Amino acid sequence: MFDRILIANRGEIACRIIRTCRAMGVGTVAVHSSADRFAPHVALADRAVRIGASPPALSYLDGPGIIETALRRGASAIHPGFGFLSENADFAAACVDAGVVFIGPSADAIRAMGSKTEAKRLARAAGIPVLGAGDDIAQDDASLAAAASAVGFPVMIKPAAGGGGRGMRMVAAEADLRPALAAARREALSSFGDDRLLVEQYVDGARHIEVQVFGDSRGGVIHLHERECSIQRRHQKLVEEAPAPDLSPALRERLAAGAVAAARAVEYSGAGTVEFLVAPDGRHWFIEMNTRLQVEHPVTEMVTGIDLVEWQLRIAAGEPLPLRQEEIVSTGHAVEARLCAEDPEDGFRPGFGHLRHLALPEAGDGLRIDTGVEEGGEITVHYDSMIAKIIAHGRDRATACNRLSAALGAVRVAGPATNERFLRAVVDHPEFRGGRYDTGFIERHIDELVPPGPETPAEIVAVAALAVLSPPVAVDSRSSPWSASDGWRLGGAAERRVALMSAGRAYGFVLRPGAELLRDDGAPAGVGGRWKSATVFAATLASGQIEAVIIRDGTALTVFARGRRYVFGLDDPLLADRSDAAGSGMLSAPMPGVVSVVNVTPGDTVAAGAVLMVIEAMKVEHAIRAPSDGRVVEIHFATGDRVREGVELVVFDAE
Repeated sequence: MFDRILIANRGEIACRIIRTCRAMGVGTVAVHSSADRFAPHVALADRAVRIGASPPALSYLDGPGIIETALRRGASAIHPGFGFLSENADFAAACVDAGVVFIGPSADAIRAMGSKTEAKRLARAAGIPVLGAGDDIAQDDASLAAAASAVGFPVMIKPAAGGGGRGMRMVAAEADLRPALAAARREALSSFGDDRLLVEQYVDGARHIEVQVFGDSRGGVIHLHERECSIQRRHQKLVEEAPAPDLSPALRERLAAGAVAAARAVEYSGAGTVEFLVAPDGRHWFIEMNTRLQVEHPVTEMVTGIDLVEWQLRIAAGEPLPLRQEEIVSTGHAVEARLCAEDPEDGFRPGFGHLRHLALPEAGDGLRIDTGVEEGGEITVHYDSMIAKIIAHGRDRATACNRLSAALGAVRVAGPATNERFLRAVVDHPEFRGGRYDTGFIERHIDELVPPGPETPAEIVAVAALAVLSPPVAVDSRSSPWSASDGWRLGGAAERRVALMSAGRAYGFVLRPGAELLRDDGAPAGVGGRWKSATVFAATLASGQIEAVIIRDGTALTVFARGRRYVFGLDDPLLADRSDAAGSGMLSAPMPGVVSVVNVTPGDTVAAGAVLMVIEAMKVEHAIRAPSDGRVVEIHFATGDRVREGVELVVFDAE
């Protein structure tokens, strides 16, 4: 066994590999970019080395630099995780040439299965059913159009290289083909450096089922049963489970046999996954083989009790497969959901930003949490937006689904928008619970899974306002966002005011000394309460008592109450007076976001504190105010425009 390995990855998979290495007594070297210098995987590893700048091309994709680091730090093997260099045949070959073991299959196997054209040729030769119009289609539009006509519309257009759903297009009719080809080529070239395309028959109502395989250097190949991966958006998986529901024993056997045959065709060694498309009538076709560990591997681990990373290390060290096929037993059921920083209400737009508060359900009793971030960390624009994988296991599928649903309900994230409510809606949907769904599930049910957001209840707005205006509990004043001591004056406390912004609307409140909370119009808000801790506010409402978790981060306020997440912006006119931009000059975006409101035009004369523009970032609205009396000279963006942090928004001339 290896004394020390280098992990050429980041995030939750790096942390997960380190845990297995620790259990096996194998030392670890982590590499990290500048953006990840404080990341959990850096702290978990025995040693950590900065590999480069934040962009992946300058760090986690720097193959020569990673190999040099492994040699310099005494690591005899490199584990690539998934993504980045995990399916790069040239990197695998370079490791071998440098005398470092690549923990994965051979470069030849990666190269063969990395090309969809070659992979399909090998699968066809091995007797596995394959979709498509042949292996070697000429790449001009006319030839691809002829192939599509031969297959019959609707068709799927796919990149010949790479995977992960990038570049795929479903084309319903011949009239739509040429624009789809152009778009698919652009995305394929951008993602994989290769714009070759394949044409395949589109199978309506199909399921995406994959089989976990393992091979060793002695010619042994086995499978560890199948996984269901049909819950996808834009061909990206979100929820996976094992075993796949509603499969006949005969179909399970055919899929497993096909997966083993595909692995044998390339003399496969290590962990791999063979993916199939399965029609409602049981017909199935080879899609591709992923020559690495999959993101969803934990569901297989939960039902088999096998540590797949441990197997990877043992096989890479030259050991035989630890178990025979008949010794691998699947017990119970496991379901995994990928908690991501993304906004389902905005087309699943990836999110990013500071994780001001992160509360995940506690692992144990059939629940596993794999994560590579922590409270106070960042979801950056440079990498995948995954926050955690939540995996539930139970004696049966219903138990596992119930456990996962409850776990998703316990997630609390203040910062970027996340998809936990969407995932819970998927897991609780009757069609999903029935176990009879396909890859079109999300598209069919999107209006149910992402319903229009209800208007924020007035009493929740009032609770948020009272929390801002109420004195905090006794906490460390250096770290509490509630420890500001303003409002005191000789002769008694002054009344305090606050304005909260949500969905383009401002809500004003005033709290007078010894009096109840009032709205701007003088009407009682009907809310009382106090802070129980630094983050928990106990409120009394006309409808009863609630405890809300409330997190403040600058002008952003996140409220978790009654099973929902509400986000407000604190509209503080005084911020304009404290701004570094006071006086003439430019007003800049405080963070990346979208322009949601523009209130002025060039030439307008405004008073100090007037709201010129509103920027929405991570569901929080931020007012851009006039720093003094003056005139608007230029406006550089319109409503709906996306803006980068620090970009000039308005040119302002103070009077």
